[in-house]
Amino acid sequence: MTFKTIDDLNVNGKVVLLRADLNVPQTDGMVTDTTRIDRLRPTIDKLKKEKAKIVILSHFGRPNGEKNTDYSLSFIIPVLEKIWETPVLFADDCIDDTAKMMIARMGESDVLLLENVRFHAGEEANDPAFTKQLAVLGDVFVNDAFSAAHRAHASTEGLAHHLPSAAGLMMEAELNALQNALEAPQKPVAALVGGSKISTKLSVLNNLVQKVDYLVLGGGMANTFLLAQGHNIGKSLCESDMLDEANRIAQTAKDNNCEIVLPIDCVVVEDLGAGVPYQTVTLDHFPDTMSAIDIGEQSIAHIEGILDQCKTVLWNGPMGVFEIKPFDRGTNAIAEKVAALTQRGRLVSVAGGGDTVSALENAKVIKDMTYVSTAGGAFLEWLEGKTLPGVAALMTAQSKAA
Repeated sequence: MTFKTIDDLNVNGKVVLLRADLNVPQTDGMVTDTTRIDRLRPTIDKLKKEKAKIVILSHFGRPNGEKNTDYSLSFIIPVLEKIWETPVLFADDCIDDTAKMMIARMGESDVLLLENVRFHAGEEANDPAFTKQLAVLGDVFVNDAFSAAHRAHASTEGLAHHLPSAAGLMMEAELNALQNALEAPQKPVAALVGGSKISTKLSVLNNLVQKVDYLVLGGGMANTFLLAQGHNIGKSLCESDMLDEANRIAQTAKDNNCEIVLPIDCVVVEDLGAGVPYQTVTLDHFPDTMSAIDIGEQSIAHIEGILDQCKTVLWNGPMGVFEIKPFDRGTNAIAEKVAALTQRGRLVSVAGGGDTVSALENAKVIKDMTYVSTAGGAFLEWLEGKTLPGVAALMTAQSKAA
């Protein structure tokens, strides 16, 4: 992938339209996870140092193209100012005369947040007229919202065709990490994929088995593959209507010299809950009345042995029901192994999507991975091998210098 970065643009004294993703989790107006805001700070600091006038575009929630105060971005201003350690102005529309006036009055290194771009129907429709209304506000476009890059919206895709464009520092780091993990990785490569259903990740699995050396499966999707192989899995969560698909994926993996790694023993329970009795069983002694909710010690050791041989790991989804202790044992053990190998310089580890971030936080190793993506849908679509409109736009946009 070739794309411009901030270093390729002259932003001194210019109005930079910065697409951020401030669609952060909140409860009663209180931000409950500031990760995306924290990761934006290096881009904010760099643009301020370069004396740019920073105008931030973002969405929040799904207001469906209408102004709705429930989805206003105004609540986030104090959080931005605290984390970024700079004053942040706010305009209550993204394209009206007030916004234009506030931009005209900005000084070098000032920061202005515009109201939710999704208050206008033209945003999600990628309407050319709305895109032009945004484009006239600035001199340069910087996209630092990988987590919204799978949307072909005006502020994520359209603007790149109207202004000199570049990836922000977070977008640059994400794209480089993904490139190193799947497009041009150090081999052998293992993909750890968990989750309850293969039906929601068919495209992901079909793409991965053509690119990685090992596909390690956990959760309900592993049960479906085990059932397809003829194993008894008792009352375990699985998709009995997806057995043919599982066999097709297994055949594709075989054709591409990818080994699918499934549990060889499981932690099982009769009823899932905190403090319930459990036992570990091998596949040939699986009780008819019980359900698998984690991988067992033999499976952990087997996976750890595979990881010792690998140089790159891609992770999406837990190995079991990590939300309930002690059934986080399998996920935690694998996470700790990946983290240890990463810290010793033996492994490049990239994780993201779904419950992966929460699982790694639970294992207390999130800071020990090479890169952890905060993107959900964009990360999964990339795993599927899809072209992300926001990324494609940066690579094909006008190459004129700022």
